[in-house]
Amino acid sequence: MSVRDAVTMRWQRILPALLLVLVTLAAYAPVVAGGFIWDDNAHITSNPTLEHLQGLRRIWFEPGATQQYYPLTFTSFWIERHLWGLDARGYHLLNVLLHAVSAVLVWRILHCLRVGWALPAALVFALHPVQVESVAWISERKNILSGVLYFSALLAYLRFDPLGAKPAAADRQWRWYGLSIGLFTAALLSKTVTCTLPAVIVLLVWWKRGRLTWRDSVPLLPLFVMGATLGLFTAWVERVHIGAQGEDWSFSLVERCLIAGRALWFYAGKLLLPINLTFSYARWEIDASEWWQYLFPIAAVSAVVAMWAARSRIGRGPLVAVLIFAGSLFPALGFINVYPMRYSFVADHFQYLASLGLIVLFVELVRRVFELRFVKGQRPATISVAACVLAALLGPLTWSQARVYRDSMTLYGDVVAKNPSSWMAHHNLAREFVTQQKLEAAIDHFEQALALKPDAPEIHVGLGITLGRLGRLDQSVRHLEEAIRLAPDDFVAHTNLGIALASRGDLVQAIDHYAQALAVNPGFSPAHYNLANALYEGNPDQAAHHYLRALESDPDHVLAHYYLAGALSQQGKLDQALHHYHEALQLEPSFVDARYELALVLAKQNQVEPAVEMLRRVLRDAPGHPDARRALQRLIGSDN
Repeated sequence: MSVRDAVTMRWQRILPALLLVLVTLAAYAPVVAGGFIWDDNAHITSNPTLEHLQGLRRIWFEPGATQQYYPLTFTSFWIERHLWGLDARGYHLLNVLLHAVSAVLVWRILHCLRVGWALPAALVFALHPVQVESVAWISERKNILSGVLYFSALLAYLRFDPLGAKPAAADRQWRWYGLSIGLFTAALLSKTVTCTLPAVIVLLVWWKRGRLTWRDSVPLLPLFVMGATLGLFTAWVERVHIGAQGEDWSFSLVERCLIAGRALWFYAGKLLLPINLTFSYARWEIDASEWWQYLFPIAAVSAVVAMWAARSRIGRGPLVAVLIFAGSLFPALGFINVYPMRYSFVADHFQYLASLGLIVLFVELVRRVFELRFVKGQRPATISVAACVLAALLGPLTWSQARVYRDSMTLYGDVVAKNPSSWMAHHNLAREFVTQQKLEAAIDHFEQALALKPDAPEIHVGLGITLGRLGRLDQSVRHLEEAIRLAPDDFVAHTNLGIALASRGDLVQAIDHYAQALAVNPGFSPAHYNLANALYEGNPDQAAHHYLRALESDPDHVLAHYYLAGALSQQGKLDQALHHYHEALQLEPSFVDARYELALVLAKQNQVEPAVEMLRRVLRDAPGHPDARRALQRLIGSDN
């Protein structure tokens, strides 16, 4: 091979990869300016395991320390938290770059499999609007990272076994097999939906060779065992740690088949016609007594049977593509409980990997029609034109969909507009309004959510807290009591009911509910803090104990330091009181009352000069503070 040919071949690899990266970055540009949404708080912004080195150990060795046991994904968050803190742009940019890498890997895989229009198919994967949810939602790093590792593992396996017409065991390079095993393990530790990879390889082998021998099967056995083990473990975590069990998941096998059949056609429809994409789709009413609901699974099975029967005429490819699509979707089809089923049976991010099966099938059909009608053969110019047309069609759609993920208000507003029946969107929109201090607007959306889902305890809790903040205590108590009736162990509801009762003057009942909250969650800081407030006047010793417990999990709680100092001062523990007044002032230097009380403690210790200086500073910050002026006059008089 001449130098010129070598350079040409190198550029034939570099240019398509560069094109895929650039168009992906361009189409997803609005994502980088987005913020954190929904689960991002549990995964990143409020995740204590990301803050310290000890948290990294917990991510790997303590299931339940993070919302899901995907240690490699949370390790990536841990690294980013220490690189750029809570600047969402870094997390978003990495998601986009990882997706671009996946697109490049898809192109190389399809090229290895000798798919005709490998580059156009990879472009569709990169730019299809259904992928926006996975890329724009930081929490779906698990999809994006596992996708890179999944495709890398598949590409390595194709280096180990190129899937020629006949297996050539002697020519296999086992180092590629070892690399594939390692990458597959990493993919599983990022998200276990990648457990379908060995089944995909089986289908590819059958597609290329028409049969599966023991030489094909044996190398895949470790992958099947690993995938099944971690897949079952994830199902257990979803059920036990995340709570994917109960009435919202209580379906018979027949009902689950109805869900699966309808979901398959839903996902295929969104791939073919990506309109009205939204973050949360309507949750279907599944009724096994309705005959028409059986049409979806019957049609799906019939399509597979028809392709099997026609394989000698149309080839094995269409059947393999459809089976890869359905098989990769299997973990999200309703046969296994996953928490999002509470809101909807489908979500765009569930088909991130699965979509590739139908994308390749669709592009191949277009290629065959095009070549039959216009140009014979796979000319580079034809492929380039097809790629440009696809990028021009899909790029603007992806750009537009990416803008929906700018912030939570925009996202949930879009859901409510497209799916008014989404109680989750109304509930989350209400919480956003609470954050913005627009309490009446929040109540309106809480009530709409409640009309759609009256048995959701979290809606009653949110509405009860908001009503309490507006001083509508009787209504607040009613909703919080209903939340506890629905979820007796809801420690947040118990705590906020205690706050409402205390505000109404029912201290005895309030203390009882704080105690019930702590019986469920002994480390819950708000329950300790509010219980301490209730005990402050009559039992400063117990109050101090609970303030200290509150500070164990929330050391930056200014008021806990302030009131703890007051309780300690009442007990004569003046040095400890001084310490906590100083802590409160360090956290909030403008806290005038803390500075005033600190001055009084200094005076009790006969530290007159520091006390006088402290009181003068209080009067500089708050000239009308009458108690500080009188205390200062007394101290100056006694000093004289």
